[in-house]
Amino acid sequence: MPEPAVPPTPPVPLTALLAREDLALRQIAGPSAEDVVIHWVHTSEMADPYPYLLGGELLLSAGVHIPETVGPDTAHTPDSGSAYFDGYVSRIVAAGGAALGFGVAPVHDTVPEGLIAACAAHGLPLLEVPRRTTFSGVARAVWQLMARARLAELRRVTEAQQALAAAASRPDPVPSVLRQLAQRLGGWAVLYGPEGAEIAGAGREPGGEVRAALARLAQVVRPADGPGERPAPASATDSAAGSHLAAYSLGAGHGFVLGAAAPQRVSGDHTVVSVAAVLLSLLTGEQQSGTGAARSAALVRLLLGAPPEEVAALLGEGPWTVVHARPDGDGTPDPVAASALGAALGSALVDPAGDVVRVLVPAGRAPAPLPGWTLGVSAAVAPHDWPAADTQAARALARARATRSPLLRHSARPSLAGLVPPGEAQAHARALLAPVTAHPALTETLRTWLSLHGSWDRTAVALSVHRNTVRQRVARCATLLETDLDDPDVRMELWFALRHV
Repeated sequence: MPEPAVPPTPPVPLTALLAREDLALRQIAGPSAEDVVIHWVHTSEMADPYPYLLGGELLLSAGVHIPETVGPDTAHTPDSGSAYFDGYVSRIVAAGGAALGFGVAPVHDTVPEGLIAACAAHGLPLLEVPRRTTFSGVARAVWQLMARARLAELRRVTEAQQALAAAASRPDPVPSVLRQLAQRLGGWAVLYGPEGAEIAGAGREPGGEVRAALARLAQVVRPADGPGERPAPASATDSAAGSHLAAYSLGAGHGFVLGAAAPQRVSGDHTVVSVAAVLLSLLTGEQQSGTGAARSAALVRLLLGAPPEEVAALLGEGPWTVVHARPDGDGTPDPVAASALGAALGSALVDPAGDVVRVLVPAGRAPAPLPGWTLGVSAAVAPHDWPAADTQAARALARARATRSPLLRHSARPSLAGLVPPGEAQAHARALLAPVTAHPALTETLRTWLSLHGSWDRTAVALSVHRNTVRQRVARCATLLETDLDDPDVRMELWFALRHV
């Protein structure tokens, strides 16, 4: 006989229903109500209610179905109709019914003794529904208790989700998530590594029997090693020594497993543990794939003095381009938007610095215009030229914003400037621009203004200042340099010099 399908509704303790004074229900047979829960209410006067039950119901009946041969004159003697009541109750139990409520009106004045005996024999809680209590009133009370249970479950799950998300953002995310999960379950949470060893745990550690059973359950959901092996389930549950156990696989191919042991299973526990499993999948998946560890190693080496070309191999194959991006409008990009930008560009090396997002992208992934962003892209460079590429991308972004272009790339075409030795060019630039280089704002304003052919408005847009500020700064540059900035030869010479500063 197939197992009954219990409706997916919040369970209502039978004790809560019996505690309702307005109903005045009384249990007269069957096991204690302490461990009985109600998932549904169904009223039926069928002699065989089995086909109409889903499982977990409180079945309500006024005894209309009881044959005349066993009632009402003979239904209240202990032996009368015992075969009928035994068959009736056994079918309710087989269908998964949780309890039976018998109304003493209008057909019967009392609950038949044969029904009481059958419920006691089959372990089915039997409730007496008094005359003043209608079946619809009982059903309404169950729905009210169920709604309260659903609200409490949603509140608990929401609070747990928020707490787990906050834990995942801490400097020690994995231990923090495990601690928060163990606290929410009132038990123990453990992370198993790809080889099955306990990597981290939190909460009240269970006894050896529970611990061993949970480790075995973790093996059930661990991804299969070979391609021909049967796929493992994403989750599994079990029980041992009075504890409820659950194991969740944290992503195919990673091998990490989350285990949880709790003294009791509360509504919403599965959702709470599932949220923790998703967070831990994100936290452990990148580490296992190697990209997160490689980036961490590259950062540590840079901090300890290693040159960029030494750590570049940990980040991927070069050469590299630097992308400066700014969102359209006046908003400042948040970390989520910056991460999404990096994903669109095919790189996780993202730096949301103020109102500009910088992304280090392998040169093989040519950036394309992105809706909502203005991009400046550097030339493809080797690691030792990353700082120069950063400057190129910044200037390209400024020009892109000034010309209202979605994307501009740095141009590295050969020019006359290449005919002058770099050392001599730098010396000439320092001497010529000495009066303004002490003022970075003046230098950058002059550079931008010249690059935009003397346009006040576009320079103001590129520098995010007022056009009158641009005029004042350019006039100040002309005074300090003692030259006429309207002369094209002067502008050419200054542009040449600015490229070497």
